[in-house]
Amino acid sequence: MRIAVTIFLTDETITPARLARELEQRGFAGLYLPEHTHIPAERTTPYPAGGDLPREYGRTLDPFVALGQAAAVTERLGLGTGVTLVAQHDPIDLAKRIATLDHLSGGRFTLGLGYGWNVEEAADHGVTWRTRRELVRDRMALMRALWSPEPTAYAGRFGSVRAAFAHPKPVRKPRGPVVGPRTLVGGAAGPKLFAHIAEYADGWLPIGGRGLTESLPVLRSVWSDAGRDPADLEVVPYAVQPTPGKLGHYAELGIEEVVVQLPPAGEADVLRALDAYGPLLADGTPRT
Repeated sequence: MRIAVTIFLTDETITPARLARELEQRGFAGLYLPEHTHIPAERTTPYPAGGDLPREYGRTLDPFVALGQAAAVTERLGLGTGVTLVAQHDPIDLAKRIATLDHLSGGRFTLGLGYGWNVEEAADHGVTWRTRRELVRDRMALMRALWSPEPTAYAGRFGSVRAAFAHPKPVRKPRGPVVGPRTLVGGAAGPKLFAHIAEYADGWLPIGGRGLTESLPVLRSVWSDAGRDPADLEVVPYAVQPTPGKLGHYAELGIEEVVVQLPPAGEADVLRALDAYGPLLADGTPRT
């Protein structure tokens, strides 16, 4: 099982380059970074985990800039977002940014995408909350047109693009309905989410990794009904607090990669956390 990490990198934490070097040297599979452009001070949306919103949410580094720095100092480390808030981006600009990072890193980028939870943050980007899922779906289709091997036009409900020359292209070749880098959709289990995963993604990025025993068979059924090859479905539990028992359970479910949570802390504390995760990495399988 591959073990990757996620962390809220901020202006107060370990730097992307320092962390990326450590992860590659220690044998971790990848680094995934979250995204928040800003957190409105007059926030009414409750924090999904309950309680006060942690300080790091309003100090998060731009994930693409940080991952570009990580890419420059590593050769093998996977690089991903967890998650990119696609609704909050211009899709033509985002397509270029993603393709450039994937190209410069040699195809190491994973686009983890999500729909967001902070209504006020999204509203400042002009996002209408009730249609955000369809907006993301539309923007993903537009980006796929730009990533296609030949100039391809797209006209959708929320946006359009002329057939255009748009290089670089993501390294991965088109596979079934998916065009672009490795693409995982984050969110809670449900019919709409699973339909979107089967339509335009390589798999699911379930936050916290709970309830997979019940939800995985449902997703696999939706995936197969959409004509996708069951062997191609990827499920990557995200922001997990790992234990050998939990990782062993994931392995029994056929999961091949898990993203574990690091503290949003300075260098010394983050390196101690990596030391604690070390026994999980010995040969790619969970150990006690």
